[in-house]
Amino acid sequence: MEERFRNHYFILLRIGLVLILEIYIGLSQSVLTGASSGVLLLLALFIGAVAGKELVEKQKQILFLVAAGILLIFIIFTLGTAFILLGIFLCYEVLTYFRPRQLWYLFPLGVACVPGEIEYSVQLMIAVFMGVIYYQNDFVVESYRKQAKEDTIMEQELKHSMNRREHEMQEEVRRSLLMAENQILEERTELSQTLHDKLGHNINGSVYQLEAVKVLMDKEPDASKKMIQAVIDQLRGGMDEIRAILRKERPKKYKLAMLQLEKLCEDCRLKGVDAEFRAEGQLKEVPEKYLEIILDNAYEAVSNSMKYAKCSRITISVHVMNQMVRCSISDNGVGCSEVVDGMGISGMRKRVREVNGILDFETEIGFTINMLLPL
Repeated sequence: MEERFRNHYFILLRIGLVLILEIYIGLSQSVLTGASSGVLLLLALFIGAVAGKELVEKQKQILFLVAAGILLIFIIFTLGTAFILLGIFLCYEVLTYFRPRQLWYLFPLGVACVPGEIEYSVQLMIAVFMGVIYYQNDFVVESYRKQAKEDTIMEQELKHSMNRREHEMQEEVRRSLLMAENQILEERTELSQTLHDKLGHNINGSVYQLEAVKVLMDKEPDASKKMIQAVIDQLRGGMDEIRAILRKERPKKYKLAMLQLEKLCEDCRLKGVDAEFRAEGQLKEVPEKYLEIILDNAYEAVSNSMKYAKCSRITISVHVMNQMVRCSISDNGVGCSEVVDGMGISGMRKRVREVNGILDFETEIGFTINMLLPL
């Protein structure tokens, strides 16, 4: 059923109903036999008033109802009381315009009790039939239509809200990645500046001293030996400073690992798969060896999900507990009935087994890889 017909079916039904009533009255009572063109014009104008009111704004529809009422009075006085059925129809039209309380829909049944040329029982039966049609549309169909409209609006609002939250989450992830990258760049810049400031003069001084030794080596061998020893001591001290600076300025391993996992999720999103990384607990307490295992297994698991799972969502979570680190990589893809240890899964098992950890799988809904690494 087309959308236009669904929206206007009741209008077409009412126009068809008034046509059927006029044809029924004309055939059953023979009131149209030998009717003048003026009478036929009145009937046509009545139908036009009923149909025309649907083409104007609601405020102007009352004028068409009044015109239809005046035409109906002329029709009844001209053609007889057989056209009281049109009066019943017009009563329902007025009711559907004003939408009063439900008890008002019994009023046309009283009009049907007015004696006329058509049998009382027939008039009442037709009035009840029309009443069921109008009541169903005004109170049942409209109620469902109103509820459907409200549900559509609510659904659109929910979609808008979800899209907004997803956009905000993606923006937050991008900001976090940018902040982490900026922090690493700042640490590298600070490291470069520190090496330059603390070691630049030291190395330059050593070069100058060696140039002097080159000149004095034959003339003053004892002084040259002392200068060479001083350069050696100075360079050793410089090496000690380099080690100290690198230990102090080196970026935290766990920060780099978290950044890599965030970047992995970002790569998935760029390929059309929604991915999220979650972390809980004191990540700085995780040993570097564990971080390497988590990273390697996460890359392997995500690669498999992207290739074979046909998934739309991937979640990576790391939870640091008191005596254990739990890491899960899950997707909402097709899953599998049996886990076959290929090269990828065998590599995961080997890495986890080296630290006495546990690796298991969940395949009921999608595919999930769980790692438990003891601290």
